Amino acid sequence: MDTAIKVSEYQGRRKKVLSGLKGAVGVVFAGDGSPPLLGEWMPDMNFKYLTGIDDEPGAMVFFDPSNPDAKKRIVLLLKPVNPEIDVWDGYRDVVSQKLRDETGFETVMRDYALPRLMTEAATRTKRLACLHPFAAYSSPMSKDLELFGKVTARIPGCSIEDKTDLILNLRLIKSAAEIKQIKNAIKATAYGIECVMGAIAGGVNERDLHNALVGGFAAMGSVRNAFNPIVGSGHNGTVLHYKANNGPVGDGELVVLDCGAEMGGYASDITRTLPANGKFSKRQAELYNIVLKAQKAAIRAVKPGATMTQVDGVSRKVIVDAGYGDFYPHSVGHHMGLETHDPSPAVALKEGMVVTIEPGIYLPDEGIGIRIEDDVVVTKTGCRNLSSGIPKTVEEVEGAIGRLRKGK
Repeated sequence: MDTAIKVSEYQGRRKKVLSGLKGAVGVVFAGDGSPPLLGEWMPDMNFKYLTGIDDEPGAMVFFDPSNPDAKKRIVLLLKPVNPEIDVWDGYRDVVSQKLRDETGFETVMRDYALPRLMTEAATRTKRLACLHPFAAYSSPMSKDLELFGKVTARIPGCSIEDKTDLILNLRLIKSAAEIKQIKNAIKATAYGIECVMGAIAGGVNERDLHNALVGGFAAMGSVRNAFNPIVGSGHNGTVLHYKANNGPVGDGELVVLDCGAEMGGYASDITRTLPANGKFSKRQAELYNIVLKAQKAAIRAVKPGATMTQVDGVSRKVIVDAGYGDFYPHSVGHHMGLETHDPSPAVALKEGMVVTIEPGIYLPDEGIGIRIEDDVVVTKTGCRNLSSGIPKTVEEVEGAIGRLRKGK
């Protein structure tokens, strides 16, 4: 269980969901699977948001707001302990007061109790509420909607309601504890970028810079990257989701560094564009300053009541007016939190939301890609740039590279 957030905060989140269901029954699934040989098993992020549990495949949170026993209105359901499986995937606790205290659930049961709990609740309420996002018709049905279809086929008169925005709206607003973890992730990311600045030079390989970057994350206590970092030199920097990170860095080229460490379960997402030889050319600086101007204008536009579409328009106008509108193919940013790309509905910004601001210009024919990205939190009157300490202007970037190279 992730302990960066207090158990009491997870309990508070679950109580808000229970209240928001207004009497309807809901289930949040962690997802199934087993630890892969490469990477890690990750739970559904709505489940993790409500529990902090990231190592229990098959787990569920069952919400039954009208249950006459208050202790059974929110139930954690776990797969049974299986010693023969646990030898391979890790030993798990039996249901005990210790487990209840650690998770903050008054009632913890095994998943074979779900059919009984669901039948009793559905018979009593006749109302079932979907909490998981709906899937496109070409994709598998969401787990709760699939379950409710089976229930309604067996209990006449049950209705299925759309509550898919309930957890989403809670996740959009970050608590002080969540913002603290995001700031910790940004701090680790900043150190990784410093390591790259000290190692960058014409003639090195992108993989050398990649290794310096993630080594910096690890040195700050990050156990995983928030996403696969992008380290793209020259033409590679014009590929928006470049992942190979294994090409030569040409002297005089720009390197797009899009990266983020994860800390306490929360992501960061920062992009800086660095000159390989430590100095921007006149042409590079001209383009860079257009992107920087667009980013600063967009950050100023972030405030309660604004939409990301409006913020995007502010950044895009600067780049269009400079004659490079066709070379800015992506949107200005997205929400961020437990996921690098947290769900990002088209809603007005509110205090406590955390979004990225990342305009760019990409000129494949010139081998120039430029993107600048910061993570900002919406405040009562505007926003605060959480990553403002990472060098960003032409002068700051050149100065930092020169200083850090000397300190090698």
